[in-house]
Amino acid sequence: MNHPQWVALAVFAALFIFVAWLGIRAARWRRGDLNLLHEWGLGGRRFGTLITWFLVGGDLYTAYTFIAVPALAFGAGATAFFAVPYTILAYPIFFLVFPRLWEICRREGYITVADFVRGRFDNRWLALAITLTGIVATLPYIALQLLGLQVVIGALGIGSSGIASYLPLLIAFGILAVFTHSSGLRAPASIAIVKDVLIYATTITAIVYIPIHLGGFGRIFAAVPRAKLLLETPGPHSTGSYGAYATLALGSALALFLYPHAITGVLSANSSRALKRNAALLPAYSLLLGLLVLMGFFAIAAGVAQRPQFAAGFHLYGNSFSVPALLLQMFPGWFVGIAFAAIGIGALVPAAIMSIASANLYARNIHREFIEPNPSPHHEARTAKWAALLIKLGALAFVLWVPTDYAVYLQLLGGIWIIQTLPAVLLGTFSDWLNDWALLVGWAAGIITGTAMAFATHLTPSYTLHVAGWSLPGYSAFYTLLLNLLLAVLLTPLFEGCAPRGSRPATSRAATS
Repeated sequence: MNHPQWVALAVFAALFIFVAWLGIRAARWRRGDLNLLHEWGLGGRRFGTLITWFLVGGDLYTAYTFIAVPALAFGAGATAFFAVPYTILAYPIFFLVFPRLWEICRREGYITVADFVRGRFDNRWLALAITLTGIVATLPYIALQLLGLQVVIGALGIGSSGIASYLPLLIAFGILAVFTHSSGLRAPASIAIVKDVLIYATTITAIVYIPIHLGGFGRIFAAVPRAKLLLETPGPHSTGSYGAYATLALGSALALFLYPHAITGVLSANSSRALKRNAALLPAYSLLLGLLVLMGFFAIAAGVAQRPQFAAGFHLYGNSFSVPALLLQMFPGWFVGIAFAAIGIGALVPAAIMSIASANLYARNIHREFIEPNPSPHHEARTAKWAALLIKLGALAFVLWVPTDYAVYLQLLGGIWIIQTLPAVLLGTFSDWLNDWALLVGWAAGIITGTAMAFATHLTPSYTLHVAGWSLPGYSAFYTLLLNLLLAVLLTPLFEGCAPRGSRPATSRAATS
């Protein structure tokens, strides 16, 4: 941490230069007119099963995932394993909903999920609510990718203060901005293949080699404090950590594919059949995630927190430094360079998709809807490209000038906010029975109540309800989703009775047939 890791740094830089070249060259891959938004922002909807698998996986399993999930296991223990069941639960939802959503969007020419909501419910304000929720929930997510990259750069021994600590991040940002602007979604789709190969190679090597070096899994688990191996047993009249764990897994599964970047990956597929195949193939990432959680326990057994050479890293980045420290301790410099490049490239891929997804939302559902109603196709694409750059600049400013904890807290809030779009999107895919204004009221109630719950618990994900003498700790997003759904269902007959809708939008009629 105190001195540059020159061998690792050289390998890291070489791989970054390669992916920069690959991202820029991606403009020529499956060539299309990148001055059209569906070509720039959705890759022309041409990605088959394999490319969609890499793209969606690279989109959801980010640099911060590979840093934060083991860090949670390192600091909090068994709770971190919620990430495994939640991704398993997410894929049946994916299989049931998103091939159908793709078919509607392809038929109607929709580019964003807010386009779908606008056509489905014929309410521009509900579509605006979905748009703003998606953009605001995504911004801290982009910032967290850059933070993950910053942790890796710091671990390579590049200055922790002054311009030296910012220059590599600014260079990485420049690479991200150039290939996103020039190649659109084709760039992260091509780079995702490299990223996943490196991540799988790193993880499998670590899972095999580190236990051998530490004396086996028995010694590793013996070194982990017992309190971190199991969830706390519930007390009388309380579900305790069991309830919090279960609702966190279920709520996260429901929210996962509602993020704009996830839906952008879905809509870029070339068929609903490709998506159904991906629902069967994507659980391979859940296996990878389970192995990554174990890395947190490996770091405990290796005693990385007690190593003087890592003290500065833990001081700057907290538990997030546990995986970089473990890799530095266990492997030679060339392999560390490969592993850190995998994490760093794992930041570029989702950050690119997130900025593109947010830019699509702005261009289609804010600029087109409220500022310039009939832009030319080229002007619409140009608007999205500049919006993507501004969104990335905002995320970079967040990393440079806002304390790290704030980005983490806002990302937790993002999960509470994005799940409020579920009734309009997931339920709306199958039925338009719910009234548009009832959905908007439910959305607002969920956003306000969820934000209040988060601040009441000092921006932690768990909130305790007290019902009939029982204490029910649970994920705030899950509780507020129930409130949202309840209001939407109860208010629909009331709003329908007061102001019946004359005719369904064309999309609504077609989708329910």
